[in-house]
Amino acid sequence: MKIFVINPGSTSTKIALFNNSECLWSDTQRYDVEQLAPFTTVMDQEQFRYDEIVKVLDSKNVSPSEFSAVVGRGGVLKPVPGGTYIVNDKMLEDLRSMAYGVHASSLGAPLAVRCAVAAGDIPSFIVDPVVVDELADEARITGLPELPRVSVFHALNQKAVVRKAAAELGKKVTECNFVVAHMGGGVTVGAHLQGRVVDVNNGVDGDGPMSPERSGYLPAGKLAALCFSGKYSLSEIQKMICGKGGLTAHLGTSDLRQVEARIAEGDQKASLVFEALALQISKEIGAAATVLKGEVEAIILTGGLAYSDALCERITSRVSSIARVLRYPGEDEMQALAGGALRVLKGEEPFLKYE
Repeated sequence: MKIFVINPGSTSTKIALFNNSECLWSDTQRYDVEQLAPFTTVMDQEQFRYDEIVKVLDSKNVSPSEFSAVVGRGGVLKPVPGGTYIVNDKMLEDLRSMAYGVHASSLGAPLAVRCAVAAGDIPSFIVDPVVVDELADEARITGLPELPRVSVFHALNQKAVVRKAAAELGKKVTECNFVVAHMGGGVTVGAHLQGRVVDVNNGVDGDGPMSPERSGYLPAGKLAALCFSGKYSLSEIQKMICGKGGLTAHLGTSDLRQVEARIAEGDQKASLVFEALALQISKEIGAAATVLKGEVEAIILTGGLAYSDALCERITSRVSSIARVLRYPGEDEMQALAGGALRVLKGEEPFLKYE
């Protein structure tokens, strides 16, 4: 079965064609500022991006009639359980109206359904969008009723590596508990209880460990004082929390490779901040293990930062007493998207409906 995959980013669109789980080819279209300038919102780019996709297919002599299904990256929808969702009118309405927010990934479903129609009305899907919400009720509670915790995390990759780990251990996902630390521009650590992510930090909104670009947890009293100091606007505070926090705030870079190079040259500040990053991620892993009552099959380190031997070694030294540590560097979103569609096409799991 041939599955066409579409993954829109803020200034690019990645596409790939899979034959079952084998990637036949992939392509990344990158857009400059001038190309995107005419569009008021990212959702206004739908026709432009579709036309660019068609150009690539034509250049490769690929006809949509070859496709068995099309799958797009899941966008900003209402909170939903994890799984593979068939694209329907309600989903498209919520994405195009930006009812729950806007992000480039929200173009995934509209572009997928356009390609599916061109292929002869074949199925179109999304898989494990960022709004996957399987939190236990008690995990939503904070010390202020006005500020409940919400589930926003790297659901696509976390779910994918859990399936991979369970298969390698010869078990079903529903038979295992995992703690997954996705470590990228943001860091999210999820407690996976027999396939459900019952607790996870919101890596966008100042929750959890610091990361290359995000502040993570902050002293609430001092943050409140900073907000009312008169020195900063709301947007500036929000940027400190997500975008200019973490390694960027301390060291002026979000590139962990640069940080490690500075450490090798004897930069003591870089070394201290690096140790703090490892400590905070380790603490969050330990906290997630308590959610699972210590019954953890494995701890999984994934995302771009998992390529760092030094970071993974420091984390492993702190958490290996809890459970074995598995490492899956990177974030193969295209493979994960194709896999979600393939499982449905092969009848291994049912598709879900967005309502």
